[in-house]
Amino acid sequence: MLSPERPGLFRVLCLFALFEAACLLDTGMLFPRESSSREVKELSGLWSFRADKSPDRNQGFDKAWYKSRLWETGPVIDMPVPASYNDITQDPTLRDFIGWVWYEREVVVPARWVTDEGTRVVIRVGSAHYYSIVWVNGVKVTEHNGGHLPFEAEVGSLIRKDPTQPCRITIAVNNTLTLETLPPGSIQHIDDITKYPKGFFVQNIYFDFFNYAGIHRPVLLYTTPTAYVDDITVVTDFLDNTGRVNYKVSVQGATTATVKVTLMDKDGHCVASSTEPFGVLKVVDVNLWWPYLMHESPGYLYSMEVRLMAANERSTHEDVYTLPVGIRTVSVTSTQFLINKKPFYFHGVNKHEDSDIRGKGFDWPLIVKDFNLLKWMGANSFRTSHYPYAEEILQMCDRHGIVVIDECPGVGIKDIRSFRNASLNHHLDVMDELVRRDKNHASVVMWSVANEPASEMPPAEFYFKTLIQHTKALDPTRPVTYVSNSHYARDKGAPYVDVICINSYFSWYHDPGHLEVIPLQLNTQFENWYGKYQKPIIQSEYGADAVPGLHSDPPMMFTEEYQKVVLQSCHDVFDQKRKQYVIGELIWNFADFMTVQGITRVVGNKKGVFTRQRQPKAAAFILKERYWRLANETGRLPPWTKYPCSL
Repeated sequence: MLSPERPGLFRVLCLFALFEAACLLDTGMLFPRESSSREVKELSGLWSFRADKSPDRNQGFDKAWYKSRLWETGPVIDMPVPASYNDITQDPTLRDFIGWVWYEREVVVPARWVTDEGTRVVIRVGSAHYYSIVWVNGVKVTEHNGGHLPFEAEVGSLIRKDPTQPCRITIAVNNTLTLETLPPGSIQHIDDITKYPKGFFVQNIYFDFFNYAGIHRPVLLYTTPTAYVDDITVVTDFLDNTGRVNYKVSVQGATTATVKVTLMDKDGHCVASSTEPFGVLKVVDVNLWWPYLMHESPGYLYSMEVRLMAANERSTHEDVYTLPVGIRTVSVTSTQFLINKKPFYFHGVNKHEDSDIRGKGFDWPLIVKDFNLLKWMGANSFRTSHYPYAEEILQMCDRHGIVVIDECPGVGIKDIRSFRNASLNHHLDVMDELVRRDKNHASVVMWSVANEPASEMPPAEFYFKTLIQHTKALDPTRPVTYVSNSHYARDKGAPYVDVICINSYFSWYHDPGHLEVIPLQLNTQFENWYGKYQKPIIQSEYGADAVPGLHSDPPMMFTEEYQKVVLQSCHDVFDQKRKQYVIGELIWNFADFMTVQGITRVVGNKKGVFTRQRQPKAAAFILKERYWRLANETGRLPPWTKYPCSL
């Protein structure tokens, strides 16, 4: 069901000496922004859709559905983009469908894009799960292995072939998971026709969230000149009151080019400039980027305008791109996490891109609501469990000062066969793409390369040593971690991470119902991990399921009272250990979310402190009281932040 293997690792072009060891990929992946030289056309809305329900899921390729309009090859239905397709219809076979699905839309392209051969036209898919192939007017333009990250291709020449015809975009998406994908999975065929229908198979997964599929983030057409700013990399620092912005601009399509770089403050005033494609911008009386509740002006962003004047054999081009830049530093000691050289304590959440009907589909109202809830409860951080979130979410974090642990889709690496070279090479590819996309976000302070892998297995040491060292070479300015639930003494990857992240659920998965064990077991956990590795620790997951409205006194499992007591018992231990080496606590989970059907889940995972519809359970108020108290203890907050606020 999967497409043939994609090419190997991206070529590494150069060693970026300016930033010590940061390696660049062969192309950039700047977020599409409109400017005087660039236009963006969003293709969100209704697309034609069909699931390939043939026995081998290959009919679409056998009959070349991409060569003509999709409705001409069989029945289609309306499908919103962006959205997961699973919960849109009343068809249970589509909700749990595994295999190829086909999307199509015809687009009217502005005439100036077609007539001006000095305009470069690019199609960009924000993310699709998991293997995608894109055709324009029946011609394949790109394919991509993996969800959660963007991919793109130039399509101007295809559009100009017949300017009288609409631009027909076809995208085939396959959500099959194998032992070599991220996340991994396996297909199990069951041939006993006395018990199962002919051709019956199931997708086995090793993670606890629903395997939503489809085109999850916006599809765009955007333009640049043929000579254009391809990539920008910034690394920031400061000394006393002077900020430093180390930058490098990469250009494509030009034989000769001049660059003007201008750094502007929030009021649009120029604070530094340069005419070099790389260098250092010095900012006097710098406004640092601070986390939410750590400073009276969190999330301060400068604007870096890059203006390119380029010439080739035939013409001259101007390209303008503006990048938000937050000036801040990140460092780690054996007991502290420092932002701008001051101790930072993570009091936040784990999340999912998950909601009713739209599944993992990008949705602005939901995003804004979630940020309002985060700030209401006094959360200063979250982990992108267990995959990279939409770029627009990270942009919100930059603006509002919400700190991010940026996690790749390395969840459920449980089978020893998933530690082989093919899996490792794909994992390295994914980290390349993730760092390339998110390297300039001030809110991103740490990379997480995996969640709860079978890190006690013998191959795990080479696998994670290679992966962590590779990620540090890509970005030596940020610490690297992965999230463990292994026994502290047998964890093969822990020696190589900068921060220990631990998931544990005392009195839930272990000793269920016995709340009295939490203080002892949690304390022992911290002492064991710190005693062996001497590295700061984040409690990256803890919590308990609570069915909203279910009550019991004395507390019983699945009631709101039980969830409250679990949290309070953990908080007592956190308060002891944060004076020593615990640097953060992230509740599992921000909101209830959908999972596969099973006897341990009643319509999804109920560990959220909010329901899936974003209504608070009792635990949300426990966290709100705690997080605001933690923030106020710093003593650096102005009076107006002493009380919860909204956006």
